[in-house]
Amino acid sequence: MANEAYRAVFLRVHPTGKMVLSLTTESDGEEARYAQLVASELGVPALDVKVVPADSDRFGTGHGYNTAPSGGTPEAIQSATGKIRAKAQLLAAAALDTSPESLTWEDGAFVPSTDPNQARTIADIALYAHGTGQLPPGVEGGLDAQTVYKDA
Repeated sequence: MANEAYRAVFLRVHPTGKMVLSLTTESDGEEARYAQLVASELGVPALDVKVVPADSDRFGTGHGYNTAPSGGTPEAIQSATGKIRAKAQLLAAAALDTSPESLTWEDGAFVPSTDPNQARTIADIALYAHGTGQLPPGVEGGLDAQTVYKDA
């Protein structure tokens, strides 16, 4: 029964571009690997990603038990970074006054096909998302994502 609890990862990108990855699981010695995974998915230095294990207070899931390390954590992190990139692409398009489809993801930045010199990094978009730019209709401010998962 205890192994059936849900677990979660929460990734927040601060306006500075620094990130916090909160986990509902206890430390398993993989924090550097998790930071590197976020870094490679979002094109930032791994040192800009802080990993906070056993942070179940942040979540609407997690019950203070069953916080053992989880094999599903890397996939959940990739899901969260995918959500961040998808929202960041919408915001980059708004910032550049272009369509999301006209942007490509290259070397950690969204690059417009019309002017590659106007590329926007995740840090640029995080600042924009926290109130320095006009958000598209229906898009909330901030740049964060949560993935809730259950180990198989």
